[in-house]
Amino acid sequence: MAARYRVAPRGGMGVHRDIASALAAAARKNRPARIEIAPGHYAEPLLVRGEVELVATGEPGSVTVVLPSGTALETAGTVLVRGLVLASRDADVVRCAAGTLTLERTEVRGPGGVCVHATPGSAVTLRDSAFRQGRVLFAGAGGHVERCAFTDAADNALAAIDGARVVVRDSRFAGARLHGVRVIGAHAEITGCEVTGTGLAALFADTQAWLAVADCTIADAGGEGIGFLRHARGTVDRVRVTGAESGIAVAEGSDPVVRGCAFADCRDTGIAVRAGRGRFEECEVTEAGNVAVFVSERGAPEVRGLRVTGGNVGVVVTGTGSRGTFHGVRVADLPSVALRAYEGGKAVFRDVRVERCATHLETRGDAGTTAEVEGAVFTDFSMSAVEAIGTSRVTLRRVTAERGTVGFAVAEDAQLLLTDCVARTVTSAGAAALGKGRLVARRLRVEGSESIGILAQDQSKLEVHDSEFADCGSVGAFFRDEAGGLFVGCAVSGTGPAGVRHNGRVVMPSLRTSLSVAEWEDEANRPSPTHVTYNNHVTIHGSVTDSQLAVGNARVDMNQRAEGRPRPRTDEEGTPA
Repeated sequence: MAARYRVAPRGGMGVHRDIASALAAAARKNRPARIEIAPGHYAEPLLVRGEVELVATGEPGSVTVVLPSGTALETAGTVLVRGLVLASRDADVVRCAAGTLTLERTEVRGPGGVCVHATPGSAVTLRDSAFRQGRVLFAGAGGHVERCAFTDAADNALAAIDGARVVVRDSRFAGARLHGVRVIGAHAEITGCEVTGTGLAALFADTQAWLAVADCTIADAGGEGIGFLRHARGTVDRVRVTGAESGIAVAEGSDPVVRGCAFADCRDTGIAVRAGRGRFEECEVTEAGNVAVFVSERGAPEVRGLRVTGGNVGVVVTGTGSRGTFHGVRVADLPSVALRAYEGGKAVFRDVRVERCATHLETRGDAGTTAEVEGAVFTDFSMSAVEAIGTSRVTLRRVTAERGTVGFAVAEDAQLLLTDCVARTVTSAGAAALGKGRLVARRLRVEGSESIGILAQDQSKLEVHDSEFADCGSVGAFFRDEAGGLFVGCAVSGTGPAGVRHNGRVVMPSLRTSLSVAEWEDEANRPSPTHVTYNNHVTIHGSVTDSQLAVGNARVDMNQRAEGRPRPRTDEEGTPA
């Protein structure tokens, strides 16, 4: 049984006037001691050795140990402190030099310094306590934190370094000038915590650290909600981040597993991977200020079950060596691009659904810029479903584009490869090749285009096999300028005015159509239209093309069919609209 010692500011029979004298008496006995302290202010440094309890007899906070400088409490042994207020400046307020230390219902104030310092080999437990203005530091030590509050730390609220192993549960971090929790070359588990208002990343793992985060909420971080840097690893489960610069950032060889997380209203990016990896499962990004998922500088994440709603751009993979694999992607309601591969980035998308965005997939860059899409549905795009630009390459398999302006488009020197794809209910063209772009399609089907089924113009190259173009408002297939290639085994059907308009440069073996097939003429080289004006009876023999008739009375007799070639509408850039 522990020996009992009482302390009160006024002393008394068998009562010590200060805590230090009680500690000295206990040390002489060399046995477990319980020191019960009456409410009051004690301006003395405490040096505790052995098995000792320091307990406030009044309400928590009724006993204060406040020093103008220096360490207020230093322990070595097995020490429990309950209900005290400890404060100092310019040093460790509480220092566990060896053994174990437990703080319960205790408040520690360390303006600009360290509230608690757990040194190498020691173990500190913090329970139902508050730490203000200073940080809690575990350096090569063990730590267990439960139901604590960390407020207004001058730098990091809690740091685990040099091989420390720390568990933090059900605690709150607010207003740290730097990080809420920083882990450097150490191991930390954070569960059920709230982190708000940090100056930099709320939770940060650095230099081969291990950080496991679960069931936490993070808000209003000045930097990332969660950051992994320099080969850090760990897990992030069921975390919600709002109002951070980035929801989560992975960089410099780091490789966490992130599951079931939500990143909302981030000022820049929901998920950022730079020169790192990471596996992301069933995560959601809403209203990202710039990009929902940003992969750069040789980043290589694997993403499964991603949901993106609102914001600006959905997924971007950019930079030589950057690559990303995305399975089960759902994107909706973006004013810009849903999926983008840029400047050497490589992206693979499987099982994709995108709704109500301007452009659903865009690639732009050199020949190393690629995108592969398999099993996708793109609906309600205000511009294009797929757009390949530069010298990039896009491969689509089993992709449907429905309700928009242009279904599948390639321009400049890019390549677009389509297999078993469908475009329906577009206003301009189901598929289009412009510039020097190359379009290769097998079993492509275009249905209900208001204007053109497939368009090739400029110096583009076309290779279309076994494809169908049905019910196009203007023309099923339109080949103009110097575009050339193959149109093999294809069918054009419907009730539109023309089946195929061609320039003689596209070979069309086995073409099946009941609609007209006519050669395209360059409008710039056409003869001026004929104007006929007569006030009585006009009889026209032969074909009429782009002619204007003005007749004052009577009637017009046409003894041969008048042929008018459909003229597709164009936008201000000269491409079919």
